[in-house]
Amino acid sequence: MLKPRPISFLTWLLSSLPDLKGSSKGFPKHETRHLSEHKNVARCARFSPDGRFVATGSADTSIKLFEVSKIKQMLLPDAKDGPVRSVVKTYYDHIQPVNDLDFHPQGTILVSGAKDQTIKFFDVSKTNAKRSYRVIQDTHNVRSVSFHPSGDFLLAGTDHAIPHLYDINTFQCYLSANVPDNSPNGAINQVRYSCTGAMYVTASKDGAIRLWDGITANCVRSITAAHGTAEATSAIFTRDQRFVLSCGKDSTIKLWEAGSGRLVKQYLGAVHTQLRCQAIFNATEEFILSIDELNNEVVIWDAMTTDIVAKWPSNHVGAPRWLEHSPVESAFISCGTDRSIRFWKEV
Repeated sequence: MLKPRPISFLTWLLSSLPDLKGSSKGFPKHETRHLSEHKNVARCARFSPDGRFVATGSADTSIKLFEVSKIKQMLLPDAKDGPVRSVVKTYYDHIQPVNDLDFHPQGTILVSGAKDQTIKFFDVSKTNAKRSYRVIQDTHNVRSVSFHPSGDFLLAGTDHAIPHLYDINTFQCYLSANVPDNSPNGAINQVRYSCTGAMYVTASKDGAIRLWDGITANCVRSITAAHGTAEATSAIFTRDQRFVLSCGKDSTIKLWEAGSGRLVKQYLGAVHTQLRCQAIFNATEEFILSIDELNNEVVIWDAMTTDIVAKWPSNHVGAPRWLEHSPVESAFISCGTDRSIRFWKEV
């Protein structure tokens, strides 16, 4: 029996009120706390689907795993039991910088992709394990990873222009035979499945956003020059997979209609030209968050009106390079070039 397609708040507004120009909502105030530091740049972060854990990866080759309930204890003004350590464990198993992370949708498995051309599997339920229990050896720098919602398949975005699709039971790799505009500079900065797995999207160094069929692995739509000649640094689907939100080094964030490739909205007012910045939704998809490198700020837009509704000092020394929002609550993580990790939570 087919499940009804989830409808996001943003899609509901776009479909039912297409000409809405009303006033923007206010984004709730957040408090922030320094959690920990890597020994080099903190490059990426990912929450588990249930929001219980968050992991960060670093240029120092390590991965830190945090328990969100312990992070919240740290935020309390009077901790009765003394200092709370939110880092559950630190993994040391890569030999080059970690680029991206993802959690298995139904289990306790964390995967990492790194510059050492490997994808590693960690069981976060094993309290004493500090190394991976499985490894996929790729042929390229693994820049991004994304689990299929079933947990049976894993996408890897690499320096190769075509996403690598792995069966995680057999480790067999599948490549699309249909890439209409294969670019010599098409290295993939980010790959992400839609929440149903019916499609996936890639953001590439050649500035293109490409949509792929989740069953055939064929490229079904290319939005070439989505960010001009600048790199496309991130791309994610809305929950109902009708729209794609992309970010680029041209200092723009764009919302695209997945079915037509039509540009729907554009979010301006933040400078990001150097780092592999992310544009992300909050948990309800009412707001969009990203980074202003020039002013070292976290910038928040109303997703519907495109107005900037908040600008907050990042509290990092130098602009953070990654934001990741919790899937279940008003909280997010920022990772800095200053090596630090910060947790942000609605007050």
